[in-house]
Order: sequence, then structure tokens, then C-alpha cells
Amino acid sequence: MSQAAVTPTVTPALFSFPPQAKVGRVVAKNKIYERGSVGSTLRDKFVAQVEQITWAYKLAPETINLPARGSVVEIQIFDITLKTAELDEEVLRAIDRAIPLPIIFQLHHEQRTRMVATFKRPSEADASKWVIDGYFAGVWLAADAERQPLPVALDLHGLYEQLLRSVLPQPARLGESLLEQLQRLTQLRSLQGEQCKLEARLRKEIQFNRKVELNAQLRALNTQIDQLSA
Repeated sequence: MSQAAVTPTVTPALFSFPPQAKVGRVVAKNKIYERGSVGSTLRDKFVAQVEQITWAYKLAPETINLPARGSVVEIQIFDITLKTAELDEEVLRAIDRAIPLPIIFQLHHEQRTRMVATFKRPSEADASKWVIDGYFAGVWLAADAERQPLPVALDLHGLYEQLLRSVLPQPARLGESLLEQLQRLTQLRSLQGEQCKLEARLRKEIQFNRKVELNAQLRALNTQIDQLSA
């Protein structure tokens, strides 16, 4: 993934999907290009980074015996075999734009696998459009690592939330909803980006007074980061 993706500090895991939910159908890149508004620059990234896209599993009422709830009527599991360890986030975003259903991605490269996902949901302003947030990525694990059973859930909406939480970098606070957790972690990621830039400026600064100012800004930023991380 690009640097925008955050890797988790919680215990990583891969999940075992029920055989009755298996689809195993290769998805032609051209179909994504047509439906995902993919320009020439992004097509080049598909060609350079993606070996194959496979619709691996469909988690639906008829395949895993969980009822739909709200906007989550199905959860798609997509396998992406990579040519390189890095995958531009816009590649995933194009796939998500092309398919109007929640997707959990499994990336595969050199006998390793990682899960990647974004919280995807219909827009409150226009239900025909989907909101696609930033992506969160699990750590790379051995492809043959032992897989965990799917989380226990009452419905597909609850299962989707738990699958998403499994790739988030920090566990939820007590009583924190998924959306609240994502907003906090997105803000944390933004502040950590500012922290890196500020530290780089501080290392290059030679004027004492300016160093004092930058140190003060960095301390304030670190306090905000600590509060969001707690």
C-alpha cells in the first residue's frame, strides 16, 4: 500500500471464509476500467502493480446464513495478486467505485497476504452514490498462516464492522462506534503526517529562535497525538 495506509498495532489475523461462499471468478481489468472511471495514468498503475483480480467469496444471506441489515446486503472478498509489494490506493478506490457493495481486499505477494479495506457506505445526501474513505491495511502475514474463524455476528452489517475493525491500527474505545473510531484514526493519521513534516523541518532549521518555535509546535502536536492514541 501507499504511505496513506496505516498498519495495525493490534494482533493481526487472516480469516477463513466458508467454502459455500466461494466464487473464485477472475475479474477482467477492462471491466474495472469501464465501470470505475479509470484514466490512462491509473491504467498504467493497474498494469504495473496488479497481476490478477479475483472475486474470491460472496458473504450473503444465502451463503453464510446471516441476514442483511441496512446497506450491507452482501460483503465481497476480493483477492489481488500483486506484481510488487506496493499498491497505489487509487487502484483499490477504482475497484470500489466500480462495484457498489462493501469489499474486503486480500492482497497477495511473494507468499504473503494482508487484508485492506475502507469503510464504504451509501452517501446520506445521495443513496445512489457511495462514500469511500481512506484505506487501512493489516500487516503482511505468511500466506499459509493459520486463519481465524469469521467473527461472530448477528447480521452482515455487524460482520462487516468487525472485519473492518480487524485492520484498524488501534482498538475501539469503550462505547466508540465504528464511524467515531474511523474519524479519530483518520485525524490521528493526519496529525502523524504533520508530525513527520515538522520533525524534518526541525532537523534542517539552523536559527535558534525558529528551532524554539518549531519545538513548541511539535510538543503541542505530540500532545494531540497522545490524546487521540489513548
